[in-house]
Amino acid sequence: QVQLVESGGGAVQAGGSLRLSCAASGYRYSRHCMAWFRRVPGKEREGVASIDSDGNISYADFVKGRFIISKDNAHDTLYLQMNSLKPEDPAMYYCASEIFAPYSDCRHGWGMDYWGKGTLVTISS
Repeated sequence: QVQLVESGGGAVQAGGSLRLSCAASGYRYSRHCMAWFRRVPGKEREGVASIDSDGNISYADFVKGRFIISKDNAHDTLYLQMNSLKPEDPAMYYCASEIFAPYSDCRHGWGMDYWGKGTLVTISS
């Protein structure tokens, strides 16, 4: 049973940083694409960043230069380093994984096999 568990969300001031983690358990697939998504109530889900098993990385334009996605294969953990947080960044952030993805960028989210329950990021005034 594959499980993805996010952590690291919280309240941070605008301009601050947070690092989100996504711990995968029961996960033994050599070919996959993992991604971070975010959703604000009443808005469409957005693909934030993705990384595939070959290390190909893609970012949404609205986080380029500010967020960094990375993966620790030894510990089956996906990370999202979020820097220079903006007032528009607060959302529930989810990690997800697609097995045997035929593409390197899975930010569209169409074929994700597993989703975490999310971790909430807010901006404090």
